[in-house]
Order: sequence, then structure tokens, then C-alpha cells
Amino acid sequence: MRFNLIKSITLLLFSFSATATIAAQSIPDSVVKKIDSLFTKWNMTGSPGCTIGIVRNDSLIYAKGYGQANLEYGIANTPETIFHMASISKQFTATAILLLAKQGKLSLEDDVRKYLPWFPDMKKRITIRNLLNHTSGIRDQWQLLAISGTRLDDVITQEHIVKILGKQQALNFNPGDQYSYSNSGFTMLAEIVKSVSGQSLRRFTDSAIFKPLQMNSTHFHDDYTEIEKNRSYSYERKDSAHFTNSILTYSNAGATSLFTNITDMSKWVMHFDDASSANQDLIRLLTQKGKLNNGKEISYACGIVADTYKGWKQYSHGGADAGYRTYLSVLPDLKMGFIVFSNLGDFDAGGKAYAIADLFVKDTTQKKEVEKKMPRDSAASILKDEPKWKKFAGFYIGDDGLPFSFDIKNHQLFYHIFNESNFLINDRKDSFSIPSAPEIKFVFSIKATDTICDITTTDQAYHLKKYVKDTVQTDAVLRPYTGSYFCAELDCKYGIILKDHRLVLTNAKYNDAMLTLVNRDHLTNDNWWINHLKIIRNTGGIITGFEVNSGRIMHLKFAKIE
Repeated sequence: MRFNLIKSITLLLFSFSATATIAAQSIPDSVVKKIDSLFTKWNMTGSPGCTIGIVRNDSLIYAKGYGQANLEYGIANTPETIFHMASISKQFTATAILLLAKQGKLSLEDDVRKYLPWFPDMKKRITIRNLLNHTSGIRDQWQLLAISGTRLDDVITQEHIVKILGKQQALNFNPGDQYSYSNSGFTMLAEIVKSVSGQSLRRFTDSAIFKPLQMNSTHFHDDYTEIEKNRSYSYERKDSAHFTNSILTYSNAGATSLFTNITDMSKWVMHFDDASSANQDLIRLLTQKGKLNNGKEISYACGIVADTYKGWKQYSHGGADAGYRTYLSVLPDLKMGFIVFSNLGDFDAGGKAYAIADLFVKDTTQKKEVEKKMPRDSAASILKDEPKWKKFAGFYIGDDGLPFSFDIKNHQLFYHIFNESNFLINDRKDSFSIPSAPEIKFVFSIKATDTICDITTTDQAYHLKKYVKDTVQTDAVLRPYTGSYFCAELDCKYGIILKDHRLVLTNAKYNDAMLTLVNRDHLTNDNWWINHLKIIRNTGGIITGFEVNSGRIMHLKFAKIE
């Protein structure tokens, strides 16, 4: 099903009504009804919706549109409707890099500054492979832009992103030490394509990828003012029956901005099954999992995730920008692919892709002999040595501001984060796991005076310390935090003021945000881009600034200037 010059595909096209369909006789009517039932909620003239595609072997065996591509003009979604792909774009950027590597024009082990001299010298070698695998440590562009005062619905150009990355002075971590998703890396990859080939990412991929695959309705949309016929518009839900426009004005490409439709994306899915040796070598490189410096393998490959679904090898990725939600899953051993594109922000594209897949894919993991596994139910979570674990109950905060709390009730240890809560199962000596996700581990320890919880997932690790909530927060306690704070890397300023006995974060571009003092050195708020500030003090304990340690941004320093 996939690359090089692709076989022509004969499609059976039906009328482009509100449920315009491409179908094949190989799907029983009973299955078609089950597929349609998954999208009843959106299959109406007053709602945004989605388009879906199912690929088997070298055919798009089913495709259909539900709901509206444009609410104001009453235009329906169809398999030919163009959608913004968001992060599904990354695998195409990665393919462009791999093609240049196969041509001998670059090496994945090259230092990125060989091609991007404008990127600051971090005194650490960052390779092209680090960018492809999200192991570079480079801070994420969207969050940097947001902190600087650029709203994500402002016009954001490639030059704007390059300029802000060119001023960075530190990394989140040493390259290769960790995995952390970074859109910045894929903007930089697009710039490497331009540096090496002399062509923009759009022009290079047009000639090297899309034309050979006959993806004639696909391109990197690097100018938001350009008119694109038959495109869907982006919406957010206001209430059960009303929607608002969700503005997207990106004029940048690499991490995002691919425009395509179901028909074209099906050709991309098919290229994974092209048996030619040159193509299979490219697929092998594209889907080769990344490795950290310690040798640990991660599931992220080159702009695509390589893992399993129901025991079958899977290549997948999702995307989310403005009101667009997209998902692509390819199961190469079954020669199948499942595609879902939506233009509504609360749509679960990944969930629907797998709901469709479940109608076709059998779970092979159940065929394996079940080992003697510890039960994963509530009975298995009863603590055998409850007093031992009481000292670990309480509030924790991560290096990046991740807020967890743990408590014991009904002889079980529970975790709480945001609106999520569940009991944990004691797997080993000091290790617990989530019942439905045994791969997510919670390891408790005491180091010197600190009580620690280290949380590990398949690809990432989080280090949390226990703290005691400060309930005495008088004006006298809060006043030393007030002042103006300046970030030289982003050329921006925030203020902290005292208002009605509360600390408030202020900025010229954003509404004021209430701050919560989490013990003496951590401030949190509800703004996703800057929701955790770690206080910096001099040797005398006087506050001299703060670091933004939040999500995909670490160690971004603001100095107190007044």
C-alpha cells in the first residue's frame, strides 16, 4: 500500500451529498451501518463533522463525509474535502529529509548548525536525527510564541518562528537524554530541506513526494492568504447546537500545515505496501524507532509513531490545530489503513479511527498464553503494609509543574491529577501502576529530606517532589513576589501584582491570571503556556526572577527588573 510511483487506483464515486461516499462491494451492508452509526451525531446540516477513509491493499474501499465543511454556506464534507492535517504533516517533512539523506546530500547524524547557522550554539551537538525523534531538547515553538505574547490565532510566519528559535539560550535537556515532543524541530527540518535543496518544503515535497504518488490535491499550505478550493473550515463547539469559528492563520510549514483529503491520503497509506526495495528502505528509515543516549528505545520514529494495535504492527499519528482534529493509523501486516479528518475541536479523531478499525481488526494478543499476571482489579490494590505508605500521601509537584496528589482511603493508594483519579496497584517493592495501564509506573522514595515520586511512561519520565501546602499566605508573605519580570530570549515582560490578597500574573497581551503559591518556590496558574513558575532566589533568599517550567518549556528565565 505505499511509496514511489503508485499504481493508479480506480475509485467508485457516488454523488457529493451531505454523506458523499466512495465505497466498494467488499464491505457488507451490516458493517457500513455500524460505521455510519459512529457518526450519527455529526451527520446533519447544522454541524461540522468529518470525513473518513478505509484502505485495504491497493484500494480505498470506503470513504464518506459527515456534517458540514462550511456552516455559513451549507457545504457538506465529502471524501474530496481538503483538511488541514496539523501534526500528521510531520511524517511528510521527515520523508523529505530521508529522501535527501538517500541522495547523499545530508546525514541524519549531522549537527543541525551545519545547515542552520542562525540556530544558537548551545555547546551541545544536536543532530538531524534528534529533531526527527523529538529528542533534541529544543523548546516547543508554539509555547515560546504564546509566552512572548503571540496568540496562536495571530498570523504566524516561518520567519517569525525562525527568529524566536534563533534567540534561544538554553535547552530543556541534553540532546538525546529524553523524549519531549517539539514542533520546533520540524520547523527546523523544513528549513534544512530549504538549505540543502534550494527549494521550500512545499516545492520539494510537491516534486519528490506528491506528484510521484499522484496526490494531486495535497500541498504544504505555507501562505494563509492563499485561496484553496473545496477546503473545510475550522470550528469549536459553543453549546450542543451552536458553533464558533476557530481561526487558523498559519503561514509556516514543517511541523504542520499539510493540506490534503481522504482520496489523496489513501494513496499515502498505500505506499507503505509498495514492495520495491527502494521504497521499503525508505519506509524502514521512516518507521525506525528512536533511541535515547542510554540505549532505551522510544516509540516515536521519524515524524510517525511505530507501535502496535491489538498485537499488530502500527504506524500512526494524530493532529490538532485550531478546530481541526486528524488521525491516521496504518497496519502494514494487514495492509490496511484508517483515516479520520474532522473540522470540530471537540471531535475525538483517534477514538473514531480505532472504533472503525475494531470492525475489521481481530485482537491477536488474546491468542497468546496468558502469563501468571497479577490481577488488575480493586481487590488487587489493597495495601498489605498500609502504614508504610502513609508517609508518601500528600501533594507533589513535578519539575515541569505537573501537579499530583496521593491519599489512602479504603486501604488503597489513590492518585489525583486535574480531573483524573484512580487507585494504584503495588506491583513491586516501591512501585505502583495504573490498573488499566501497567506500563505507567509510580516509584516512591525518600532522598535526604525530599520525598520523591518518579513517574515513567513508555517514552517519558517525570520527577516529582512532595511539598507541604502553605496555608498562611498573608499580604506580607505574598508581597515579595510582586514586581516586573523580563525574558531576554523572548523580549517580553510579565508582571506579578497583589490584588485582593491574591497574586495576579499580568501581561500586555493577555487577561490577568490568578496565581496560586504552591509552597514558597512554585507559582501556578491556568494559562497553558506559562502555568508553572519556579522562583529563583539569590544566596540571601531574595527573589531575583523565575523560570518557566511548563509542559514543553523548561528553564526559560525571567529576571526581576523592578
